[in-house]
Amino acid sequence: MNRDGQNGSIMSGKHLSILRSLQHGDSFFPAGAIAMSGGLETLVDERRIDSVQTVEDFLTGQLQCRWATMERPIVVAASRTCTNLEVLCGIDAQVEAQTLAAELRVGSVRSGRALLQVHSSLDTNNAEEFREMIQKDRAIGHNMVVQGLVWGNVGLSEHLIEAMSAHTFCVGLLGASLRLGVIGHTNAQAVFGRLHEMISGTLKETSIPLEGVSAFSPEQEIAVMRHENSTHRLFLN
Repeated sequence: MNRDGQNGSIMSGKHLSILRSLQHGDSFFPAGAIAMSGGLETLVDERRIDSVQTVEDFLTGQLQCRWATMERPIVVAASRTCTNLEVLCGIDAQVEAQTLAAELRVGSVRSGRALLQVHSSLDTNNAEEFREMIQKDRAIGHNMVVQGLVWGNVGLSEHLIEAMSAHTFCVGLLGASLRLGVIGHTNAQAVFGRLHEMISGTLKETSIPLEGVSAFSPEQEIAVMRHENSTHRLFLN
């Protein structure tokens, strides 16, 4: 193959990866996360989040204290071992043990299993096998673990997987803010654009190893616990 042919093949591969990341990171992809608010519904009801600025502050805190310290390293670890389902079961169990609020655990599992079901139907490598392990109670199916599993098996690079993890994390919370009427579409895009700088800076740093994973977001955790007793609920958490 000549140089032009090699360059064309490399660019074709890059384009394919970008297209796959756009497909799997799109909110149009039926991953089940649309039913979750991550505590936002309670915080809005209690008027603790009531403006563009308070939405942005909440997302900033969640990115720093939950995504960067827990979701990102779990997704990375799961993608690196996306063909070793026994190791994935161990990572899955770690997420279960380190997610304190029951509604966060339930929401994560519902989203993860919904995502896994879609990829099983799409014949993504190892998706059906991991789904069978869940059915046999050998695995749980937390969303961040399933993301690493399926995104790794569709051939996405680690840096794209990390970016997609941050993207879907933000889109889920911003989408909830939109449906709760706290923020409009244009302001949501403006907030998202500002958060890109922080996400990019975080991604320049090495991800935390599994043994250092943690999440400290007491406001969110208390909100999702209170949400369980709410008399009117649009979201599952």
